[in-house]
Amino acid sequence: MTDELKPDPDRRRALTSLATFSAVAFTRPARAADGPGASSGPSQPVAPKAPDHDRAAEPNASHPSPADQPGVVFRPVVKTQSDTLYRPTVHFTPVTGFMNDPNGLVFDGVQYHLYYQYDPFAPYAGRVHWGHATSSDLLHWQDQPVAIPETKDGEAYTGCAVIDEHNATGLFPPGEGGIVALYTRASPVRQAQFLAISRDRGLTFTEYEHNPVLDIGSNSFRDPQVQFHRPTNQWVMVVARARLHQIAFYASIDLIHWVHLSDFGPSGLFGVDYECPNLIEIAVEGGGSRWVLFVSVNPGGPAGGSITQYFVGQFDGTRFIPDDTVIGLTDFAKDAYALQVYNNMPRDEAVSVAWLGNWQYCQELPTRSWRGAMTVPRSMTLRRDFAGWLRLAQQPRGLEAVRGAPLPFPVHRLAAGASAQVVLPAGVALDLTMSVTVDERPANLPLGDKGRTGRFIIVFGNDDGETLTIGFDAFSGQLWLDRDNLHGFAQPFFTGEFSTVLNPDDRHFSVRIILDASTLEIFANGGLSVGTALIYPAAPLDFLRLETSGAGATVESLELYPLRK
Repeated sequence: MTDELKPDPDRRRALTSLATFSAVAFTRPARAADGPGASSGPSQPVAPKAPDHDRAAEPNASHPSPADQPGVVFRPVVKTQSDTLYRPTVHFTPVTGFMNDPNGLVFDGVQYHLYYQYDPFAPYAGRVHWGHATSSDLLHWQDQPVAIPETKDGEAYTGCAVIDEHNATGLFPPGEGGIVALYTRASPVRQAQFLAISRDRGLTFTEYEHNPVLDIGSNSFRDPQVQFHRPTNQWVMVVARARLHQIAFYASIDLIHWVHLSDFGPSGLFGVDYECPNLIEIAVEGGGSRWVLFVSVNPGGPAGGSITQYFVGQFDGTRFIPDDTVIGLTDFAKDAYALQVYNNMPRDEAVSVAWLGNWQYCQELPTRSWRGAMTVPRSMTLRRDFAGWLRLAQQPRGLEAVRGAPLPFPVHRLAAGASAQVVLPAGVALDLTMSVTVDERPANLPLGDKGRTGRFIIVFGNDDGETLTIGFDAFSGQLWLDRDNLHGFAQPFFTGEFSTVLNPDDRHFSVRIILDASTLEIFANGGLSVGTALIYPAAPLDFLRLETSGAGATVESLELYPLRK
């Protein structure tokens, strides 16, 4: 953080001493007293202990990594028409290779950095490096060379980047600072946290000669995220003990020596691996703030595969205490994972980027020379919903700057069973914003008809009969997404239909839809309900149609914009 305080020398010595003690404690064998004949005190519930050393040929993770497996036969990396048809224009994608988690998200005062998990050699997971791109606005990206490569110590898994402005590490020249990366080196036998520094504004990194800086002897311990906690004047790390479903908290004053503070969990979804934790203080709309702990789960999402969950609570510099037993999901569909937040943002703005994909099918997608996309950057706040729960609200950040001239589509009123349609420009990303109120349910309906009345449907389609629909059911207060009638990709886990609850007993809804080649992002009711999905039509979707079913609707506002590349 730019206003980080200089560490106190006595505190540095104390934490360094504690770090040495903690390292010994982590490697100490279990006490014999834990067996028969142990203390007769009251027993405590013990969480199930999943094995964390069950891989022998590749790093321990629940997603398959064929690039790590010797003898695997790969398809040739050949650029096809699908690679062009499905490449988004306003979502970041790699030129070639395979991209998954965003990591190292940081603003250095001039540029935004997007580092990411990257296999530069093939469109499959494995052989992980840190890819890199930079931007002045989080929308226009310049590709940079690989920032952190795979080494003899393992692959460069997910991590973070921070601004060490006052040279807390002591690794920069006197009076200078720079970008520090903390990340996981992953091998089949160990996952440990490494440190590297950059003296050229994040383009290249030099590994700390005494790495690792944190090693607990596990091969299921990964994805550190670090921030400077001003109230306690220390750096705080959250890192996943993946198979144990725990998030560990550590503290440091120099980013090198780390002391264990506390653990959170097991809590939340069952899942297999907990990954990519992020801790951030987020403003509550109307005043105040809360801390939010994001934890990604793979597999185990309610819709299948990978998902990011979040907990709202308080953090005192040592321990995260959730406000209640409720967990939230960042998405009601299934293609937003490994959400990461930006460090060092001006005015402490909460901004996130997630990987637009799912481990159930990400290595089988119809593109052949590249795979992987990022969501658009999202601003995050907390808002109370209709029941009073504090929930995450997400909105696209800054896309208005790349809007072109609005596309005319004057629709103000649709009678029951009516429709209106407009032709869409070819190969252009779209930004559609709508506010709609559905009429009251007609009186004296037969019982069997009540469930099919009061629906407003947004259809993107083509003359080949393919349709992508987003619909609102006014009398159950629910929104749906249906990608099942697109024919460019099929796979058993590529489920087609998703839904989310909006406000009960409310015939009004608002929605913003970003449609960009093979990516779709839906922000409903001010971003309280967000759906992210990959879409693969066999031919371009070239019209937009609005339909009503069973009841009419008033369109209070409708804006349709092309988005410039």
